[in-house]
Amino acid sequence: MAARRADADLRAILTGGGPAGQEKRKNRTRKKSIRDCPAVANRVELCKAEDVAPGTALRVEAGGVTVAVFNLDGEFYVTDDACTHGPGSLSEGFVDGDVIECNFHNGQFNIKTGEVVSPPCMIPVRTYPARVEGGTVVIEVD
Repeated sequence: MAARRADADLRAILTGGGPAGQEKRKNRTRKKSIRDCPAVANRVELCKAEDVAPGTALRVEAGGVTVAVFNLDGEFYVTDDACTHGPGSLSEGFVDGDVIECNFHNGQFNIKTGEVVSPPCMIPVRTYPARVEGGTVVIEVD
């Protein structure tokens, strides 16, 4: 029996295969699936930078999202407009430095990071990296 297996192994090696009982791997390129590809972000133009005065916010609906665009001394930041605690609109809240106070229950978030600054909010608000291109505030949404 060992002799037969040795003969089979030798035959497999001579024909380009591996030892008996092992399949030869074919040199094939595996097709990429959607899981192999990084998430593709969609570029969303929100508003003209000049539409948001320093120290204020503007509610914008675009690209399937509703966001608040903040102008903090010429730097633009974008968060979801909806408060994570209730039905408040952050764009209608009070801006104090880099903190937005929700107009519904007075919860506060850091505009730059989305982190909760004071209750009753407990869940951070989503932020989006923003940039200005040709005078337009732009974000990437995945």
